[in-house]
Amino acid sequence: MINVEVIYATPEHQEPISVLLPIGSTIPDAIQAARILEIYPEIAEKSLVCGIYGEIIHDPANYALDEGERVEIYRPLLIDPKEARRQRVLAK
Repeated sequence: MINVEVIYATPEHQEPISVLLPIGSTIPDAIQAARILEIYPEIAEKSLVCGIYGEIIHDPANYALDEGERVEIYRPLLIDPKEARRQRVLAK
């Protein structure tokens, strides 16, 4: 068995959920075990972008998790970072 954390952060709330999984478990297995989609039903209909410690995993169904990894579910960007920076400069 391996222990991993699953996290989905909103602007108001962030709480990692630890789950114990069989060796060879994948990112979708961890998300299901953590019941993230029940806690945050608003992300259930979106295509989830996931990563491990800030690195996007492009094929999460085939990524075998290791002990201690943190599965991160990313929210879509509301504004392009370059545009946000440009707006901040113009506001000064």
